[in-house]
Amino acid sequence: MSDESLARDVPQDALPEYAERVLEVAELVPPGRVMTYGDVAEWLEEGGPRQVGRVMALYGGAVPWWRVVRADGVLLPGHELEALDHYRTEGTPLKTASRAAEGHLPRLDMKRARWDGGERAEGHT
Repeated sequence: MSDESLARDVPQDALPEYAERVLEVAELVPPGRVMTYGDVAEWLEEGGPRQVGRVMALYGGAVPWWRVVRADGVLLPGHELEALDHYRTEGTPLKTASRAAEGHLPRLDMKRARWDGGERAEGHT
């Protein structure tokens, strides 16, 4: 069976296997915590930050997308206010924005907010 015929047999709305795995990890991140795109790729032992970011951009709307973030803690451009609302609701640690920061938006406090997946064995298997 050729790759072309395999592609025809896959439903149009089916997610690529890698995308499903990325989204499953996003769903594991507890409220108030975050993982970077690179953390997710490392967890999966596949791909890299760009691949995870692409999956989140294309398919992340159905999962808590605000919990998969840039390593520098900057809020997702174009979605800053929505993400900030989620972070405040969940109690995610934030750093106060400096007056020089564009829009005076806070950043994530990555030292306190970053989740290493250590609790996954507790109900997240």
